[in-house]
Amino acid sequence: MKHTDIKEIISSDKYIGQSVTVCGWVRTSRNSKSVAFIELNDGTSLKNIQIVVDKGEQEYKEPRVGMSLKVTGKIVEGRNNTKEINALPADIQILGDCPTDYPLQKKGHTLEFMRSIPHLRSRSNTFNAVWRVRSVLAAALHEYFQKNNYVYINTPLITGSDCEGAGEMFQVTTIGYDKEYKNEEEYYANDFFGRKAGLSVSGQLEGEMAATAMGKIYTFGPSFRAENSNTPKHLAEFWHIEPEVAFAELDDVIEIAEDMLKYVIGKLLETCPDEINFFDAHFEKGLKARLEELISHEFGRVTYTEAIKLLQESGENFVYPVEWGCDLQTEHERYISEKVFKKAVFVTDYPKEIKSFYMKQNPDGKTVAAVDLLVPGVGEIIGGSEREADYDKLIAAMNERNMNLDLYSDYLDLRKYGSVPHGGFGLGFERLIMYTTGMANIRDVILFPRTVGSIR
Repeated sequence: MKHTDIKEIISSDKYIGQSVTVCGWVRTSRNSKSVAFIELNDGTSLKNIQIVVDKGEQEYKEPRVGMSLKVTGKIVEGRNNTKEINALPADIQILGDCPTDYPLQKKGHTLEFMRSIPHLRSRSNTFNAVWRVRSVLAAALHEYFQKNNYVYINTPLITGSDCEGAGEMFQVTTIGYDKEYKNEEEYYANDFFGRKAGLSVSGQLEGEMAATAMGKIYTFGPSFRAENSNTPKHLAEFWHIEPEVAFAELDDVIEIAEDMLKYVIGKLLETCPDEINFFDAHFEKGLKARLEELISHEFGRVTYTEAIKLLQESGENFVYPVEWGCDLQTEHERYISEKVFKKAVFVTDYPKEIKSFYMKQNPDGKTVAAVDLLVPGVGEIIGGSEREADYDKLIAAMNERNMNLDLYSDYLDLRKYGSVPHGGFGLGFERLIMYTTGMANIRDVILFPRTVGSIR
């Protein structure tokens, strides 16, 4: 169906005086004796275009909110440097009717209500803006890595090993519940792959394999975690950006993470001013200034041990007690970034017991070369490390965790055949979107959120 995107019309003067055809959904409709007004949106822009209908003597049936229309008319200048379409009733074609029980008849619905209609919520201003921000950030991430000589790698979604070693994988099976099998070993022997399989929690292990051949790679795809968590920051299915770089130590990983984040946020501010202003006005006052501030300064840096000391000496009454060896909670992370540094900050050198098996062990024997990036308003947004390149040390770390080494034979081989210092990090895409929009719940930045007890 030949038509012009509304975004093209409202952002350019070249259409003024021309006849155009637009398609979209009715946002509002007003009717008077001689003229009618329709606000139409096609999803290409946060802004609607107003259709001014000269009713004359023609029969005019007022469209209902939610209807889809095809309209042909002349573009004219409206008030406040806007564009309008002048049309006649005969120029309006109803493509899709919409009954009066359409859930988005009125404004002011809560985000909780909108989650109950995920198939329709995209037609609201809020989610129209969220999905556009998501699209621009995804494109900016690809652009950043492609410009810097990274190879885009697609890692498996079905795997036989648990990258994090935490046992929070979704099982993949073609058998399902069956009492026929005597034990677990017999069950999996008869399953599709002949062994236990699950959905990947991360593409990192396979990414390391690619990086030790291609030098610099990144993955960008879904990850799955069967974590029984119902917080505003957790999903069972989320999107993950994971660069992996050969010939890189922890300082290199930190430099890449900062450069990448500043690039994509700068690109977002440049590309989506209307959306950022919308979120600033309706969800987080000062959002635009916060993002501009983030990319204008060097990020801070502190060791885990120093951070624990700062928290202990803060005088704050934290819900979770602070002691060396504890995993930092969101309240601790936000205090460090918001109250102490007042900007984004990298925390490095965590106790080895609270970090993953693959992280490089520091000479002190107590910590690993890990890094988390903490940002004001959210807390942790990036987690990474230099990877353990020493075969014997990696074996020892896996044995300490009672891991099945047979499941990781390919990964271990990387330490035998031309091993190199290497590292990388993971960025939860939805958390980045939360940070750049001010949306407080991760369920509101993905089209169909998958959480405990919910798979609509």
